[in-house]
Amino acid sequence: MDLIARLRAGLPGEAILTDPDVTGAYATDMASFCAAGTPAAVVLPRTVEQVQHVLRTATALRVPVVPQGSRTGLSGAANASDGCIVLSLVKMDRILEINPVDRIAVVEPGVINAALSRAAGAHGLSYPPDPSSWEECSLGGNIATASGGLCCVKYGVTAEYVLGLDVVLADGRLLSTGRRTAKGVAGYDLTRLFVGSEGSLGVVVRAVLALTPAPPEQLVLAAEFPSTAAACAAVCEIMARGHAPSLLELMDRTSIRAVNDMARMGLPDSTEALLLAAFDTPEPAADLAAVGALCTAAGATQVVPAETAAESELLLQARRLTLTALERVKSATMIDDVCVPRSRLAELLDGTAAIAEKYDLTIGVCAHAGDGNTHPTVCFDAADPDESRRARASFDDIMALGLELGGTITGEHGVGVLKKEWLARELGPVGMELQRGIKDVFDPLGILNPGKLF
Repeated sequence: MDLIARLRAGLPGEAILTDPDVTGAYATDMASFCAAGTPAAVVLPRTVEQVQHVLRTATALRVPVVPQGSRTGLSGAANASDGCIVLSLVKMDRILEINPVDRIAVVEPGVINAALSRAAGAHGLSYPPDPSSWEECSLGGNIATASGGLCCVKYGVTAEYVLGLDVVLADGRLLSTGRRTAKGVAGYDLTRLFVGSEGSLGVVVRAVLALTPAPPEQLVLAAEFPSTAAACAAVCEIMARGHAPSLLELMDRTSIRAVNDMARMGLPDSTEALLLAAFDTPEPAADLAAVGALCTAAGATQVVPAETAAESELLLQARRLTLTALERVKSATMIDDVCVPRSRLAELLDGTAAIAEKYDLTIGVCAHAGDGNTHPTVCFDAADPDESRRARASFDDIMALGLELGGTITGEHGVGVLKKEWLARELGPVGMELQRGIKDVFDPLGILNPGKLF
């Protein structure tokens, strides 16, 4: 019995796609410069049992399986390989439980991040991790890539909210990890091991996620600076003084110009860096005033605090438009997510500007400045071979700079295909040996998302 016949033996007909014109649409996520193959089939299961059937079939036939969520990823982690089964989990999209007493949600992997946020909000609760693509990205994908977001400076990343998981292993067995309780330290923390594993150890089919009380509405401050060094000095001072902003974002000159060109935001041409700080504390105006004074002391040329939520949204609009604006600069973009210690943030931004000049490219940087996570965005013409080569070289130089400054090659986007070479440089030979050993325990045949990470 061949692959498709075996899959059909345990799946409804509409769950299996084989038309090449249709399956081709599932071949890639949103990353540039990442190879992708042609899948043998795309399967869209609705139940745990159907996922188990797919994995048992794949193990029996030694067929690779590439798990996918909404394919909003930026590292190629969801790219198909030749002859694989693409296992798209978007149909498993139920919020199974929201428990206000235990402050947990139980969800399937295809639930969209924003959908959970809204459902939790109806109970006076919040699910803080908020990637920029939160209206599109799935929670399963967030877990697979250990994604972050704008509010991570105060509330942390996805890994800190995953309490337990149900995972289908490569051979079809169902593993439950973690807990529903506020505390729990029984055995090795397998839950954390799966978070960020990019579908290489198992397929998440259910997650228990921690919820928090919904915070008060935040107020935002915008500060314009004559240099990135001054803006980064303000960031360091804000954090050193013990402030806890709910958001602390930075845009460099290139990003500001791109947004101005697209949306006519009216930011002065003299602005070299824009810092956005927000507080959702009981007295946000007082916190903004204190941070505004620190910005002024660091050299800000203008500080504008919002007085209402509506004004806050207007101030945040420039940051939200950054990627869209940079995508208009050239036909293609490569988005990095190098993370460095906050104290080295200025060096990374200045170094990235020098790399842009070296390769004669437009590279805009926006950053989750409060946690040192930067997003250098290389703009290039994909139809120009030389410019594409320079874009890739600049991307590598930025990652090398991040490591040199004591940082990491990825703060929230994952490794996938795009950064697998750099993972070995960051982890070293002993780290890579142990990582591969863990992979072999969970996936001895190497069928789960092959070619990613390692």
